[in-house]
Amino acid sequence: MSDPLEPRRTGPPTRPELREVVERQREVSQKPTREEQIAGFRGWTERGYLPHRDEPGLTQFVTFRLADSFPTELQDEWEKLLKIEDPRTRRAQLEAWLDLGHGICHLKDDHVTRIVAESLHHFDGQRYLLRAFTIMPNHVHVLLDVTTSPLAGVIKSWKQFSGTQANRLLNRRGPFWQKDYWDTYMRDYDHEAATIRYIRNNPVQAGLAKDWKDWPWTYVRSDLECG
Repeated sequence: MSDPLEPRRTGPPTRPELREVVERQREVSQKPTREEQIAGFRGWTERGYLPHRDEPGLTQFVTFRLADSFPTELQDEWEKLLKIEDPRTRRAQLEAWLDLGHGICHLKDDHVTRIVAESLHHFDGQRYLLRAFTIMPNHVHVLLDVTTSPLAGVIKSWKQFSGTQANRLLNRRGPFWQKDYWDTYMRDYDHEAATIRYIRNNPVQAGLAKDWKDWPWTYVRSDLECG
């Protein structure tokens, strides 16, 4: 039992059972080559409550969110969602919970959102290939091809630059983004097409726009708009 005087966690709890899941995935997946490891690719990893797969050549669907999007005062609610065993159901429930717009939602400020959008585009075609994204009031969805840079490093660079610039603009201090992120690699064409539809329609489903093209902070690469 935890000490009632100890401050409550502001992030999701650890899930030790994931270590076994990741170990099983490592056994059946090709390990990163020596060159890939030197570049920073780590293959299958976990950091306590989420599995990650970081390899070149994967198309990844990534979600990262603001630091206060999982408020401490609502911890009982989101902890229940994190305990859902089926990963697809768990992620769907968490995505729906994020769409409720908890927290201050700094990404409602167009000046802040523009900073985030520019950071996503900045190294497109150099360190990764951007396929689609949408920026919601308290979180961001991105679909990208992993090429020369590890996914973890790409997301870290997005967060560091945009978080620093946003804090400066808002005259605030402290973490802007939540530390970790969610990632799912695309299994096939149908999986990718469904993910693009989800990214496009997320602002519509959340009641932010009537048509996906009306939301100014959604980007879909031109050759994928009909996917």
